Amino acid sequence: MNFRRLRYFVAVADELHFGRAATRLGIAQPPLSRQIKTLEEELGSTLFDRSRSQIRLTSAGETLHGIARDILERVAAAEEAVRQAGAGTVGRLTIGFVSSATYSLLPDIVQAFRSENAGVDLTLVPMNNAGQRDALIQRRMDIGIARPKIDDDVLRHEAIIREKLVVALPATDPLADSPKLTIGQLADREFVLYPDRPRPTFADHVIGICRSAGIEPRIGQLVHDYQTAAGLVAVGAGVSLVPASTSESERRGLVWRPLVGVTAETQLSLNWRIDNRGPLVRRFVEIARTVSRRRASRAK
Repeated sequence: MNFRRLRYFVAVADELHFGRAATRLGIAQPPLSRQIKTLEEELGSTLFDRSRSQIRLTSAGETLHGIARDILERVAAAEEAVRQAGAGTVGRLTIGFVSSATYSLLPDIVQAFRSENAGVDLTLVPMNNAGQRDALIQRRMDIGIARPKIDDDVLRHEAIIREKLVVALPATDPLADSPKLTIGQLADREFVLYPDRPRPTFADHVIGICRSAGIEPRIGQLVHDYQTAAGLVAVGAGVSLVPASTSESERRGLVWRPLVGVTAETQLSLNWRIDNRGPLVRRFVEIARTVSRRRASRAK
């Protein structure tokens, strides 16, 4: 018994007429009759009562009809599921991200991905670069959104946005009255930097910028992430250099000022395993690229 004969049988059982069933299947009636006869021989049961002017299903035929329809529907569903999985429209995707990404492209990328891939179970996990690197290497995560990138021989990385750094400082700081600031003006301020580990980190990038401008930053605190750093700056614990995208939000007690006199930039990147060629990863990367291009075009 094969799927083709089951399909032929269901057509005849539905129509209770060999001619109409043949037309529905797009074949001639004689081959259809032969296939049904062969199926009956294989099963050792008569499936149709042909003794009347209109054929009828026998008891065996009625039993097979329900079973055959279920089998064919399951096969069709399986074929569709495999096609969708191969096309990257269903499945599961786990994304890790640094907290500052929520102020940048991440919300737009996630919204665009979900609008086009409603059948995909998308899981978002906040974690720093070190956690992302381990999760990617151990295949517990599919894509990491890091700042600036994750370096490892088994990973690929691609920048999706480059942005300037700005000064975050308490609203009560006298420097908040200045429309723009230089690194030199921050020489006597304590810095709140993030993340604290593993080194080197984004914190080391900020330290390098300060040193290139001729000052040794006074590090007040090293914390886990941007959210914690912003909270400490807002209550007067120090100042920080942060991605410009974070200044688009409002936070009580915190102000942002442009940084001049030095080139201070950062980037947000996609990171994934070189050997992960899954369609969902490709689709997410493609959508992220599209969102990035649109953002860059609007900024011009």
